[in-house]
Amino acid sequence: MTLVEFGRQCFRWRGLLMPVALVLVLIPGPKLLAEPWVAALIGFPIAVLGELVRVATIGLDYIIRGGKGRQVYAERLVTRGFYNHTRNPMYFGNLLLLVGFAIGANSWLLLAIGVPLAVLVHVGIIAAEEDFLRTRFGADYEDFCRRVPRLIPNLSGLGATLNGMEFNWRRVVIKEFYAPLGWLSGLAIIVALNEWRDGPQPEDPAVYTVVAAIVAWSLALTVASRKLGGGVDPRGKS
Repeated sequence: MTLVEFGRQCFRWRGLLMPVALVLVLIPGPKLLAEPWVAALIGFPIAVLGELVRVATIGLDYIIRGGKGRQVYAERLVTRGFYNHTRNPMYFGNLLLLVGFAIGANSWLLLAIGVPLAVLVHVGIIAAEEDFLRTRFGADYEDFCRRVPRLIPNLSGLGATLNGMEFNWRRVVIKEFYAPLGWLSGLAIIVALNEWRDGPQPEDPAVYTVVAAIVAWSLALTVASRKLGGGVDPRGKS
């Protein structure tokens, strides 16, 4: 099986990454750090950074996600917005989310198994998507590849990108604040469980308050995304 063929299969089943991550977190195993709240303080900012990358991507210029018929697909070549700094901003954000989730959940298993597995899956998917885009868009895509890095963003000119485009917050709420924020609220709940398993600790009230706030915020945004979702163009245009 070639990398492109492997990537096409990964694209079809990429939704299983979240369940696999949760299983790895729930399996008893060694901790990264002795104090769960310290792991959370390190992991949460990384996960939030990953979510911010996704938000910036969707708010500036949106590409249809999910493919078509569970296959890689694109109607147009998106090169504006955050795509002007990395060809795969959503996948870069995904990996940051997963690394932050693994650290915040204080899970050696997820960091040692889940993160490398996610990297392998994303490498395959990127290869499959590049094959499709190269075939469909030809020279325009080749020029895009010469100008923009594959994954790690080139932040040069990011300020001009942000200032030169209208940011669509409504599209962000509709398209983003439903599934990915489940990672952040899920991580908050896992942190609370880790604290509870360690027994009573002085920092527990503060930890539980923050966890409750994150979960409530996620639920509120989920409700907002459902209410705003009616009548929205699938291309993300409001």
